[in-house]
Amino acid sequence: MDKSTSILDFDRESTKDALTEVLRSGAQKLLLAAVEEELENFLKGYSSLRLSDERLAVVRNGHLPVRTIQSGIGDIEIQVPKVRDRSGSGIKFNSALVPPYLKRTKSIEELLPWLYLKGISTGDYQEALHSILGKDAPGLSATTISRLKSKWQEEHIEWRRRDLSNNRYVYWWADGIYSNVRQDDKLCLLVIIGATEEGKKELVAVEDGFRESTDSWYSVLTELRSRGLAIGPSLAVGDGALGFWKALSQCYPQTRHQRCWVHKTSNVLNKLPNSMQEKVKGSLHDIWMAESRAEADKAFDLVLDKYGVKYASAMECLKKDRAELLAFYDFPAEHWIHIRTSNPIESTFSSIRLRTAKTRNCGSRETTLSMIFKLAQSAEKRWRKLQGHRLLGEVIRGIRFKDGIRDTGKHDSAAA
Repeated sequence: MDKSTSILDFDRESTKDALTEVLRSGAQKLLLAAVEEELENFLKGYSSLRLSDERLAVVRNGHLPVRTIQSGIGDIEIQVPKVRDRSGSGIKFNSALVPPYLKRTKSIEELLPWLYLKGISTGDYQEALHSILGKDAPGLSATTISRLKSKWQEEHIEWRRRDLSNNRYVYWWADGIYSNVRQDDKLCLLVIIGATEEGKKELVAVEDGFRESTDSWYSVLTELRSRGLAIGPSLAVGDGALGFWKALSQCYPQTRHQRCWVHKTSNVLNKLPNSMQEKVKGSLHDIWMAESRAEADKAFDLVLDKYGVKYASAMECLKKDRAELLAFYDFPAEHWIHIRTSNPIESTFSSIRLRTAKTRNCGSRETTLSMIFKLAQSAEKRWRKLQGHRLLGEVIRGIRFKDGIRDTGKHDSAAA
């Protein structure tokens, strides 16, 4: 096969990816046009500022030196324009798209912790990035990567110390995420995601714990209280791990408990023979998809009566958390899709689990914790608002809901 035409030849020195070159060229033109528009808007903002002879005080004044920015489609060269302030007021133009010290795009920043969690060692980063950034992956030496990892650890420490006195959450989703670290040790990551009154989901806590024990969760929750989070959420959602619920009752006794139906279904089915799992799963589905608590109670009793004799262990697993499994009926129906399960955490961290499950050299506990924190922060930007977020304020004010509908005139004084 002729090497010059081989589709299997990925050597950048001998073969150029025409499509990538077109994309890179197009991206460069779009970026230049966007920066020029930024400058035009900037100059318009100072168009009324004049000198004594009516000349414009702020005018274009050439360009800064050419810079190279690393992106997912390779290096992009950019030359940011600059201005001259003839009034002597110190007016300068700084592009919001291309800040003075920007060296790489956010997509690359997010890629680096993914590679680390995948098991790529610091010294192997350049080789791993050849197909993305070019043969030499400039600026991403082992020293640079180590410096970035230290920066992420510092950012996580600073985030853990942030003031929470002005924060108020309507719902929490909590879970323990396990990840491998060096020497076959396991990191138990204690994660809480909260929903604000505006319906925005955000990270509340990302901490290292000793399994999912009560002491570990209590430490996390008391730390949140010490930083100003005096009032807990109206409802917390999680699996059946007793550690979290005991700690929550001690720190935020007014918070209602909702067991995750996905976890509960899995726990019940694990106690059944394979031949019965699909049938029982359908019966459980009828419970949490019922339109009212009365219908859910009826479906609940039917499952217990139908399978209780032959599969006592599975039915006991279901029955013991009955009240907590049906708590969501006392909240707006628009929110049920969000609060019946701990899916916000599961969907965010499922890919992290996949990447760390088979990794035996993921790094130290501190490094792994900071990497996962950075990835969760990146995912946070893409989280969608809760449906029916206009009703969240009513939940905070203690307005009661029955079967998902506002119970007119009744308030929960404890929640208020």
